[in-house]
Amino acid sequence: MEIRKATKADHEAIWGIAEKVIATCESLVFAPDTSRERMLAFWCNRKKHVFVATLEEQVVGTFFISDNQPGLGAHVANAGYMTDPAFEGKGIGTAMGKYSLEEARNMGYKSMQFNIVLKSNEHAVKLWQRLGFEIVGEVPEVFAHPTKGLINSYVMWQRL
Repeated sequence: MEIRKATKADHEAIWGIAEKVIATCESLVFAPDTSRERMLAFWCNRKKHVFVATLEEQVVGTFFISDNQPGLGAHVANAGYMTDPAFEGKGIGTAMGKYSLEEARNMGYKSMQFNIVLKSNEHAVKLWQRLGFEIVGEVPEVFAHPTKGLINSYVMWQRL
């Protein structure tokens, strides 16, 4: 597997992954009917450092790193991750997580914070804990799941 900076040529592959991931309503806050334009405007905007993970030149995952907050909060990184569901369980999320932590350190961030990790997404919670993140807060009823109802989320943090 290779991880590299995303280019504009990767946008279609990023959208292909996003479309599958948001359809599940299990990890991202975007509704299943989110448009390609809206999703890519969020994921690939100029304030984010966007990366892709490839297997045999096929994009199988993507993540971004950005400031969690502007100004006096800009020393804290934020990140978002998506893995193509067809490639889950192959270590792609772990590899992207490890790479993003090292990249954030290299960019000068002092810590990384995830503002919304769904409590029901046990796979992601365990992954981030395995990579050194702590649960530092729980937000009640923050995600309106279409079949499970209102779901709590965690705020997760790690010093870099």
